[in-house]
Amino acid sequence: MRKNIEKKYYRLFTGELSATIVFAAIWIMFLMRKSEINAFLTSYYSVYAFVLLEFVLLQGSLYWYFKLKQARKNSFSKLPDSTLKVFNICKKLNLLLFIIGSILLIIQVVTLRTEMFWYTMIYIFALVEYINYFYIRLSYLSPEEMKEFRRLKGFKPSKLAKELKNLKL
Repeated sequence: MRKNIEKKYYRLFTGELSATIVFAAIWIMFLMRKSEINAFLTSYYSVYAFVLLEFVLLQGSLYWYFKLKQARKNSFSKLPDSTLKVFNICKKLNLLLFIIGSILLIIQVVTLRTEMFWYTMIYIFALVEYINYFYIRLSYLSPEEMKEFRRLKGFKPSKLAKELKNLKL
């Protein structure tokens, strides 16, 4: 059982970290091509959404890294409160950043900015990842969990959300 959990945490950690690195590499590749898309990618709005996405993905990879370290020590309890407090601060900081992002989206809608499409897609992606980590488990379902999901017809709280719920501040 320990090895299976360890493998799962390793896949989740490396998957999130790889996504963070690959997205940054693709972003840089597009910028180096000097194409017509650069104006959209370098706008303040798009950069804000992209940095927000990367920040959220890094938090996810860090969480799975800590869970992997625990599993390797044969510990399957919640993370230490000191670590969870950092994630709780991140959760609040993310919320503030998403509020700012919503204001930026409203500004774009009112001014009909041309880079709104890129901003909106990246912003929604970041928001989905944030919800996935800090509230409702939207991804990383095993085949057995997928069957249970269909049977129960609903989402479960994310693992981090469960741990933060029991955090004593």
